[in-house]
This record gives sequence, structure tokens and C-alpha cells, in this order.
Amino acid sequence: MPANLIALDLGAESGRAILAQLDGGKLTLEPVHRFPNGPVRVHGSMFWDVLSLYTEIKRGMAMCAERVGGDVVSIGVDTWGVDFALLDQQGSLLANPYHYRDRRTEGMIEEACARVPRREIFGYTGIQFMPLNTLFQLFSMGYANSPLLDIADRLLTMPDLLNYWLTGEKVCEFSNATTTQFYNPREKAWAKELLERLGLPTHFLGPIVPSGTKLGPLTTRVADETRLERAVVVAPACHDTGSAVAGVPAKGRDYAYMSSGTWSLLGIEIAEPIINDAALEYNFTNEGGVGGTIRFLKNIMGLWLVQECRRTWERQGDVLGYDEITRIASDSPAFAAFVEPDAADFLAPTEMPAAIQAFCRNTGQAVPESKGAIIRCALESLGMKYRWVLQRLEEICGHTLDTIHVVGGGSQNKLLCQFAADATGRPIAAGPVEATAIGNVLVQAVTMGLVGSLAEAREIVAQSFEVVTYEPVNTAVWDEQYGRYLKVMESANRVL
Repeated sequence: MPANLIALDLGAESGRAILAQLDGGKLTLEPVHRFPNGPVRVHGSMFWDVLSLYTEIKRGMAMCAERVGGDVVSIGVDTWGVDFALLDQQGSLLANPYHYRDRRTEGMIEEACARVPRREIFGYTGIQFMPLNTLFQLFSMGYANSPLLDIADRLLTMPDLLNYWLTGEKVCEFSNATTTQFYNPREKAWAKELLERLGLPTHFLGPIVPSGTKLGPLTTRVADETRLERAVVVAPACHDTGSAVAGVPAKGRDYAYMSSGTWSLLGIEIAEPIINDAALEYNFTNEGGVGGTIRFLKNIMGLWLVQECRRTWERQGDVLGYDEITRIASDSPAFAAFVEPDAADFLAPTEMPAAIQAFCRNTGQAVPESKGAIIRCALESLGMKYRWVLQRLEEICGHTLDTIHVVGGGSQNKLLCQFAADATGRPIAAGPVEATAIGNVLVQAVTMGLVGSLAEAREIVAQSFEVVTYEPVNTAVWDEQYGRYLKVMESANRVL
């Protein structure tokens, strides 16, 4: 008989409840409920509307249950990483969870590294330095003498909080725990010594469970609300990239993956963390994956650049669809200017188009004026950054990566996929779009005994979903322009 499973997939822009059906080695997905997500601004700070998100996922669960008469085997939640909630001894939420783009972490990397040297922090955790990491969010609270750190009884990352509300279980799932930058992948435990050296408490750190753990049934109240009395909640890879990588239809080891959306996460899947001088110098990260694997990757500022341009123009009264944005970018002149996608200027600008123009002006380049020119600048710059990261990956891992598997929403952007192929000189295998939900569901399926292994699950992905290949066609031109891009990177580090 077909098995029904639910993936609750929450991203930085939206969330979905997806009903999946596994039948005879084929997987189908039906998005049943979609709801918006985004920051709520209060007195200059940015928060997540977590109660609204919880309401919407329960609504989505009930809608899925109605489709199949409540016949659902399991449910899994995945979200973005790094953000968290603090609970008191009664399990109540102490404060609204902050959004990772909130400015409270500005300058916190420097302050933290003044107490514990950067090399030593990396030695503890193997995690890429980004101001949005949980470590620096917590450090900012300690720096401001927040009383919440003393009151808190438990820290839960965002999917762990939702799982607690669904099941009553207060645990941290492995893949998301690793994104905090206070998990030690060598010791396979919280890096409590690091937190103590930074003057931060550790009493609120709970148990860590592997990806694919059965958390148990829904609480009686949630089961009644959603009519899912028989479903089991499974912690898949609760970090969305961890689930996306589980959904990559690849074999062997000579490939890179890229989860492409608001962020572009480009990396490889390995058995043990790589924590050395090269990984530190190039700011790579070691995040957890399914089966205790390590996702050795680099976060790149992704399609956030395009999304924020679109939002700015929409506020100004010009509503453009993504197909139209791609068309006007394609029609614009090539290689007019580059930006460094990961420059701090682009993390949370007031207006992204103005930030891109200012970057080009400050680095002595022609300033893109039209909407198409701005988007083309962003997409070509992403292609160049992918090339730079791929070269560093090959240098560190010591072998050539023949193909890049691109999954997620960005795999639908044909122009970006072709730019990535041309820039890197590698075929781009694009798809599936819904890799995060697919990986989420298939980890549930392995846990529930419906699928024998992750390798078997990836075979199911390959048989069930289309993958489009983009071959490199303009590599010589991109090779000529790459030197210009490197100079822009160097200039950006000096000027900005």
C-alpha cells in the first residue's frame, strides 16, 4: 500500500506543508499549504513570528490529514539554521526569537575573537565565521548583560522548538545543532569549554539526537487539532540544507552539491570534519548531515541579492515576476561590473539595488543603472563566486569535482545555472527543485522502515524527479573575466 508522509519545510521567505506518497519505489509530492514567512520589525529589531508559523504548520498538517483520511505514517520539520528560542523551566517561550539578520551581532565576531582567538574557535567547531551564527547571537546577549541567559532553562533551535510544541520532546537534532558554532564535531558534543571561555552559560544545552530520530507521537491536543492520531514525528535532517543534501540524486564522491535559494551552499559530503588552516583561511564550514556525515561547504549570499532587489522595486510600485527579471537580465550587456556577494553591505541593506550600485562605485567600476543590468551583475557575480569556492574545495579535498548538483529553488533559474556552468567549467545537474522536502520525507521513510538506506532513497529521487543538465559553453570568455572578478574581491576587502 502507498505510504503517506508529511514534510513541514520552512524557509526564510515561506513555509510549506507537503504531502508525500511513497508507492513502489516512486515518490510524489503535493504542496498542500503554503504560507509566508519573514521578519517582524519591532523598535529597530528583527524577529520571527514563530507563533504564526506554528499555527500555519498545524493548519497544513490538518489539511494533509483531510486529503488522506488521517492515514499518515510520519511527519518531519526542517527550517533554516542558527536561530533559536530560550525556554523557562515550565517550557514557556521567554522572548520572541530573533531573526538572523538582526543587527545585534554587528562587531560581535571581533569582540568574541578578542577573548578566544579565531583559530581556537575554529578548532573547537570547524564552523564558518558569520555574524549571524548562534554563537555570536548568544555572545551579543552576554555582551549586553541580558538577564534571559540566567533565566533560560533550555535552548532550542527553530525546528527543535516546533518539534517540542508538536511532541513535548525538548531535544536538539544533530544537523541543526552543528550550525550553532558551539558544537564540537570531533568530540560529537556541545563545545561547552568554548562557551565558558566566552563567559556564556551552558546549563541550557540539552541532549543532541541523530538525524532520523523518532521523537514520538503528537501531543494529544495537537493530534486532536490536526486529526493525525497515528502519525509519528521524526527529526529528519532538521536543517534544511541537510535535508536538501539527502535529496541529491548523486552517486560516488566526485561531485559537489549546491543548495540554491536565498543562500547558495556549495560543498561536498564527507565522513569526518576538515578542520585545518586552509579551511579556516577560506572560511569553510563543517555542518552535520544524515548518517552522521559532514557537509563541508561554504555559505554564499545566493539569490538573496535578486530577491531583495525585487522587493525594493515592488515597494516602489514596479512588480516584476522572476521570469521577467531573468529576461531583462539576459538582455543586458555581459560583464559590465561585479560585486562580492558576501560583502557585509549585502547582509541586510535598506535597498539592495542601491547597495549593489554603491559597491560598484566604491570599487571603481561602471555603475549598473537599469534593473536588468543590476540583476545581471548579481547573477554573473554569483557564477564567479561559485568558481572561486569550487577551486578552494578541490584544493582542500585533493581531487577534481566533475559535476555540480544544484537543488532547490535556484535550480529553476536557467540563466544562473548556465552562468554557473560557464564560470566553473563543470556540468550543472539542476534538480530536483523540492530537494529539501524530498530529503526530509526520505529520511522519515528510512527511519520508519519504508526504505532500506539513504543510497536506496537517492535511487528513488533519481527515478522520481527530472534533472536538467547545463553544459559549459562560454568558458573561454568567463576565464578572461575571472581575473577582473578576483581584483574586485581584493578591492572589496580593502575598500569596504
